[in-house]
Amino acid sequence: MSAPRLILVLGDQLSEGLSSLREGDPARDVVVMAEVMDEASYVPHHPKKVAFLFAAMRKFAARLEAEGWRVRYTRLDDPDNSQSIPGELIRRAAETVATEVLATEPGEFRLIAALEDCPVPVHMFPDDRFLCSHAEFEAWAEGRKELRMEWFYREMRRRTGLLMEGDQPAGGKWNYDHDNRKPAPDEIAFDGPLRFEPDAATVEVLELVEARFADNFGTLRPFWFATTRDEALQALDHFIARALPRFGDFQDAMLDGNRFLYHSVLSMYLNAGLLTWQEICAAAEDAWRADKAPLNAVEGFIRQIIGWREYMRGIYFREGPDYVRRNALGYDRPLPSFYWTADTDLRCVSKAVEQTRDEAYAHHIQRLMVTGNFALLAGIDPHAVHEWYLAVYADAYEWVEAPNVIGMSQFADDGVVGSKPYVSGGAYIHRMSDHCRHCRYEIGEKTGAKACPFNYLYWAFLHRHRERFGRNPRMAQMYRTWARMSDDKRQATLDSADAFLARLDRGARV
Repeated sequence: MSAPRLILVLGDQLSEGLSSLREGDPARDVVVMAEVMDEASYVPHHPKKVAFLFAAMRKFAARLEAEGWRVRYTRLDDPDNSQSIPGELIRRAAETVATEVLATEPGEFRLIAALEDCPVPVHMFPDDRFLCSHAEFEAWAEGRKELRMEWFYREMRRRTGLLMEGDQPAGGKWNYDHDNRKPAPDEIAFDGPLRFEPDAATVEVLELVEARFADNFGTLRPFWFATTRDEALQALDHFIARALPRFGDFQDAMLDGNRFLYHSVLSMYLNAGLLTWQEICAAAEDAWRADKAPLNAVEGFIRQIIGWREYMRGIYFREGPDYVRRNALGYDRPLPSFYWTADTDLRCVSKAVEQTRDEAYAHHIQRLMVTGNFALLAGIDPHAVHEWYLAVYADAYEWVEAPNVIGMSQFADDGVVGSKPYVSGGAYIHRMSDHCRHCRYEIGEKTGAKACPFNYLYWAFLHRHRERFGRNPRMAQMYRTWARMSDDKRQATLDSADAFLARLDRGARV
């Protein structure tokens, strides 16, 4: 019999259809899985994320064993743990006399490089759990002046046939975004994502995480995430039946007293491999075809998966390892401490950070138009912003997080992802939330100590970057408005911004 090969399965590759597993032979090969500090600490991950992945990994390993695979699993507290993926491959190769590793390509350049440098030869297979391969994205992008997601999304719709009627989009339109921007309602008729009581195996992981990651930002308990594929499928069914019908209407809304509204909170399961994009999208489309969910909700939900998610991965691998260090606007202000403490009078920011701390989750508008918007307006170092998002969210992996932050949120890539920066004053947050009702700052005030800082920071941002954005047709109206203001009003706006940023730099409460 031929020598065994090692099959590496990473914590975000918990899929039985994984390409490396398909290439393997249970009668010959040995699966290697490992909880290592190199992966658990390259940023200070939220304890809930670490616990979710360790618990899901242990249960996936047990499932593989039940199906006949030999699995060498390393726990974090194993005294022989080398605490790195290459180190564990070297150790397991010595134990099994394996001379080759089969691996599915990781989703981060950092780990790809580590495997390429591993003394045990690693044969990497494409991660075909995605709709669009690297080569297919390159072919789509080739020769285009602008890589706009909307055009990519339409290609993915055509390729999959999702929400298509022949060669035309269902309902006659590709995008129903204009129907998906209703402000927050007074009440939400959904009690949130499905919650699971930790079993004995998960409790054991929670105790380990409490012991090893006590100083990390984030609340570990209560812990309610799904940690198996069966549970993740239940969470999907729960969302489709109870929340999807209203998801579209209120997907951009925010409420002081409701952290989830009608959102699915499925991205952590999808990104870890417990769910597939095909089954999620099929379930949503089936609900529409059965008249159980409206088209605007289903289209908006599917667009996030085969549009934004696939597009972001394409951008990440196309742009390369240096992408996370881009800083087109030259920003260098440190990340404010309130991103870790929530200790700020900016109600919307404080609530987003509190929620992130407690749930390892915030929805896309909280990330883009609250914490991301503030960082961009205030001139925060985009790499620091990137590392914060990578650390604090349970669904964050660099392939999806970096283009969303470096590109879409912070415009640090100089327009690769977005045709204009995603900035707004306080009016947008006021329209889409009830945060402003409870805020110390006054949304109606434009300048001065009582004014909402988003108001004057927004105009100061436009003023600061007028050479770069002044000729952008999507921003022309805003610059015309700024030009029509009186000299005194413009100066008061800039003075208010300068005073606020000076307080921020001093570490004063803002």
